[in-house]
Amino acid sequence: MARHRPQAVMVPTRRSLHGIAELLLAGPQFRAGHGIRLRITPGGFATTGEPDLRLDGDLLVAGAQRIPVAGRRYADLAAEAGVQAGAPAGVYAGGSGVRPDEEVRLDPEPARLILRAFAEGEEALRAFAPGVPPVLGPEHFDLAVVVGEATYGICAGDAYLPEPYAYVRPHRPRTGPFWTAPFGAARPLRELGGTAEIHRFFAVGRAAL
Repeated sequence: MARHRPQAVMVPTRRSLHGIAELLLAGPQFRAGHGIRLRITPGGFATTGEPDLRLDGDLLVAGAQRIPVAGRRYADLAAEAGVQAGAPAGVYAGGSGVRPDEEVRLDPEPARLILRAFAEGEEALRAFAPGVPPVLGPEHFDLAVVVGEATYGICAGDAYLPEPYAYVRPHRPRTGPFWTAPFGAARPLRELGGTAEIHRFFAVGRAAL
């Protein structure tokens, strides 16, 4: 994919994108009664129900409005889009930790890296599991499908690995050379190199089960 980005640059951008997914998309959708599941779209990600909101690069799209997000407070962005900023209350204990009064911090290169990771992951997951729509979850900010005895997905980065990575998470612990992560198996996307390699990683994981 792209060259490795230092954690100090990647983390603030990843946190801001996570905050957009959680506070500006999943939260308003949940309060409208349409659940918390999000989906990948060209250039970003979007709600799956009402309100119809999406991130397109560095723009929040709400109807005909295309609102630049960088340097803006989440609460102000939500108000401009006609919704209230806030995570889905009472659904999960984790999340981005972003507050509505914080400002969005986006570094262009890591933002492109993360969004491209989701786009490539979406393509790989659809090829790996046809008919199972990948879901972008606002809690962990990862894109995943459940197939058989495992979850297969793309994480934007977390405390385990601060950059985008592909993972296979078995529903019960496994041992063997493939299972090198505490939760199963994980590979940085910069090592896999693209959609075909991500798909191959998932296939190897399914065989290892």
